[in-house]
Amino acid sequence: MRLFDPSKPLEMQKQQYQELVNRVSPKPPILRNCLWAFGVGGFICLCGQFLNIFFQRLGLNLLDAGTATSIVLVSLAALLTGLGIYDEITRFAGAGTIVPITGFANSMVAPALEARSEGMVLGVGARLFTIAGPILVFGIVTAWLAGVLYYFFGPRP
Repeated sequence: MRLFDPSKPLEMQKQQYQELVNRVSPKPPILRNCLWAFGVGGFICLCGQFLNIFFQRLGLNLLDAGTATSIVLVSLAALLTGLGIYDEITRFAGAGTIVPITGFANSMVAPALEARSEGMVLGVGARLFTIAGPILVFGIVTAWLAGVLYYFFGPRP
């Protein structure tokens, strides 16, 4: 089969190319990937639950224990990202490491590490919020908008 025939229209060539790509591309192991993502993501959440129980047993109330748990998970994920371990875990777990709060820490630290050769301010500092910045902005704007709507249309005492 000839891949590109100058006598055929470009659309036909694109279709032939796509057929060739579909034939030779390896099929991803979807079930295995889903199981890894579920297992690793669940394990991260389980660790978070154990941390939450640990902090509550130390005497923190539920809200403070949740805050302490978040701090530990984000710090640990940032440290593992800096050491290159989180990327190795992500290679097997895929979305399982992205969904929990640890994925947020990874999304902040990874771009900053790539830019460390540019210096602490213009490299690391400028790239720290490259991915997380829009998430924070949209989250803050949405929370503000929800507060305004609640103020004007919410229940009155």
